[in-house]
Amino acid sequence: MITKDNLLDWLKEVDRRLERRLMLIAVGGTAMTLLGLKPSTVDVDFCLSSDDAIVFERLTKGSRFKVDIFKDGFIFSEQLPEDYADKSAEVKTGLKWIDLRTLSLYDIIITKAARYNERDEEDIKAIAQLGKVDRKELIERFKKVVGTYAGRKDDYSYNFKIALRHF
Repeated sequence: MITKDNLLDWLKEVDRRLERRLMLIAVGGTAMTLLGLKPSTVDVDFCLSSDDAIVFERLTKGSRFKVDIFKDGFIFSEQLPEDYADKSAEVKTGLKWIDLRTLSLYDIIITKAARYNERDEEDIKAIAQLGKVDRKELIERFKKVVGTYAGRKDDYSYNFKIALRHF
């Protein structure tokens, strides 16, 4: 399991080898761990621009962690709206080259609803308990994404309705 401290220490190593700025947006369990909503994550998930992904992939090849990279807001099986990076939350790190962020709580929920396994259910409950997500805004955000889903839209909509019960 990868804790927040493990993740930040690893990112410091990556940061030392960088020669230019790049934005990493944590996704899924990685975002939840960085936000302090769960103690650890199984793997490391980041979304980057296509250009930044090339650099990051090179620097993390053979990493001690399993690293999944998503590009340009296409996360798991859906394309987030163009403003996903603007809505992301900054994580203060003191890193020189890495601008570390997490997906917004809304986008975490929406991406977790696509797969919706037991861990996703637990993560969505943890977000709901914060009381910081507006149900109507979450529904509107979902409407912007559901049409981009790569799988069965009926299944995604059903999973989202289950997730909505927590809000």
